[in-house]
Amino acid sequence: MNGPVVVGVGASSSSLAAVEAAAWEAERRGVGLRLAHAVAWPSDPVAPGVPPWDPDGAGLRASAGGALAEAERHARRVSPQLPITSEVLVGEPGTVLESQSRAASLTVVGGRRQGRFGGLPFGSVAGRLTAQGRCPVLVVRGRTGRSGPVVLASDGASPAARAAAEFAFAEAAQRTAELVVLHTRAHGRDGAALVAELRRTYPDVVVRHRRIRGRNRPVVIGASAGAQLAVVGVPTHTGLTDTLTGSLGRALLHHAPCTVAVVPSGAPKH
Repeated sequence: MNGPVVVGVGASSSSLAAVEAAAWEAERRGVGLRLAHAVAWPSDPVAPGVPPWDPDGAGLRASAGGALAEAERHARRVSPQLPITSEVLVGEPGTVLESQSRAASLTVVGGRRQGRFGGLPFGSVAGRLTAQGRCPVLVVRGRTGRSGPVVLASDGASPAARAAAEFAFAEAAQRTAELVVLHTRAHGRDGAALVAELRRTYPDVVVRHRRIRGRNRPVVIGASAGAQLAVVGVPTHTGLTDTLTGSLGRALLHHAPCTVAVVPSGAPKH
């Protein structure tokens, strides 16, 4: 897909880290970067011709403009020649970004650990973005280096698992990174067959399997500690919280100390 990379812009350090990650993703995909800054609906009516996000004509305009200007500066540090557009949009961040993601190749958000995204309750932004299966969502937090393996949570060969596996293999190939496949006994023959199929498509990707026994959280944290990316899948047209591909996917999204890609089963091919 040739749509832009869309990134949610705020004032937090996690937002600026997301902008830098989004700029790098846009550059390597050969597409533009779109900066989206969301503001709340005004509580009082505004005069005709006045932007609804700036009824006073100064305060919010300066704040939004400052946030977008700072975001563009950070993006330019990563890719000076990158085509960048920006827009102030009225509405709840998850709703605004979901709308913007419809024509995007990737949507990027800053995220905090412990089940929160950009300071919002778990699932409110990433869940809204993945629910309609528009495009993969990159949740940037923790380690943001470009070395280390790509980690995939695999639960078999469901449509969500296939979409996540295809995305993970493509990312590993493009990043020249090793792919670590985490799976449990439930992974089964179908999951092994899917990995074998994709190894034929990406013969240069080195794949390591890691079977998870016992408690997922400490093992997942250890497996992803030095990773540059973790990948999980989610069925389309559902919420995020309870429908990630198995307990491994949930453990990665909650606890992985690195950037996490959430891939809807209905997302366009990577």
